[in-house]
Amino acid sequence: MAKLYERIADGLRQDIRAGQLASGEKLPAETALAERYGKSLPTVRQALGVLEAEGLIEKVHGRGNFVRRPRRRVERSSERHQWEKDRARQPEEVRRTTGATEHDTGLTIDDLEFSAKYDEVPASSDLAEVFGVPEGTRLLERSYRTSYREEGVPFNLVRSYLVYDTVAANPDLLNEELEPWPGGTQNQLFTLGIELGQITERITARPPTAEESEELGIKAGVSVLVLRKTSTDTEGRVVEFSEITLPGDRTEMVFTTPLDRW
Repeated sequence: MAKLYERIADGLRQDIRAGQLASGEKLPAETALAERYGKSLPTVRQALGVLEAEGLIEKVHGRGNFVRRPRRRVERSSERHQWEKDRARQPEEVRRTTGATEHDTGLTIDDLEFSAKYDEVPASSDLAEVFGVPEGTRLLERSYRTSYREEGVPFNLVRSYLVYDTVAANPDLLNEELEPWPGGTQNQLFTLGIELGQITERITARPPTAEESEELGIKAGVSVLVLRKTSTDTEGRVVEFSEITLPGDRTEMVFTTPLDRW
């Protein structure tokens, strides 16, 4: 038998899904809901807490509870890497027209806000093993955030690593002020005479940390996907490694594998 708060949550959930409570619409006051359902305020608040945890509503301090607007979904396909490689040698005016995030979301450059932060860091034992270099080797750590202007939260959290001395051959690649770089990492590597021959992606899921939940704007019960991308050049050398944290409630991973005919 459903508990009292579950019945209230079910009723409001049905109203939201039927469109009787529209996206962005304010819910009735908690006192009005208590009167409607003939239940106490603590029971109503417990029901609202369930809907907030499900991502159906959001509580705005001092204003009340609102039906949550659906966030822009991101479709990340394995085909994006060839798309990026095909663009890496294009003229700058072509590379500036669109980037990987626009490709994945269908948005335009004007729809997006972007930030980048660069740091020089020593290679941990794990990263040293990835790159095949001694522990402590200088790496360039790049942190990226890209968000839809109308939402204000990033699509994902990106940390990318390159071997510092390799990148230093082109000083422009050490300057975060030149981001977003037209053509992305593949064009940056192209300026160093590096061509990618293979990209390997490993994906796991886990609960988010408190910091990730806050930065990505995700609610309790939503997992994150952690994508670890290793980029290898045509000579078999690892030249870039990224760890990308994606919100599980608005990210779709698509893998297309061509199969040889018999």
